[in-house]
Amino acid sequence: MNPPRYLPLLNLLDQWQAAAQGRHGGVIPCRSGCNACCRGPFDISVADAALVALAASGLEPSVRAGVVARALAQVAAMAKIEPAWSSPYDVAAIGEARFDRLTDALADLPCPALDGQGACTIYEHRPFVCRVMGLGMVIESGDVIENGCPIQDRFPTYAALPPEPFHLEAFEVGEDEAKLLAARHLFGDESRHGYETTIAAAIVTWREAGRADSL
Repeated sequence: MNPPRYLPLLNLLDQWQAAAQGRHGGVIPCRSGCNACCRGPFDISVADAALVALAASGLEPSVRAGVVARALAQVAAMAKIEPAWSSPYDVAAIGEARFDRLTDALADLPCPALDGQGACTIYEHRPFVCRVMGLGMVIESGDVIENGCPIQDRFPTYAALPPEPFHLEAFEVGEDEAKLLAARHLFGDESRHGYETTIAAAIVTWREAGRADSL
């Protein structure tokens, strides 16, 4: 991909998280090694799909083999629920209602990128949704995106934190360009910029698509 590259854009979210961690002195449990939210399939953008798949393709062979095996198993589990859903596993092909049914049914499955110890093997290349999880966000318009952490009720002080400001609307300008570039990278067609899939499906479908450092 050409600039603006997607990883530096995602890294703005890491900086946002780190700044909040610094202000709140150990109150926020969300960090590398916590995988409470790494359960069940969920939708990721075309830019995330390209990033995840290419990152997986660059893993050390034995690690990559484990990730791919777990991704194949999760795709097989999805196929039992939606037999007609096939590669490249575009969420739009089955619609949001059927996709929600699938995600509810498989909500307890760990992300295929987690290793045997529960650590994320593609942490530096994890998708957008993984990076916003763990904090509430207030954007330029004043709208609030609530904290989606599934275990925040265990930490009352953490759960009571106010949402953190983030320039999401400005972020989305760069994200939209990243989606266009990723659609061209994966499909040769920028009109597929609205493509969404899951981490497992991205790894299975796109793992040989190219080099992770191109993103």
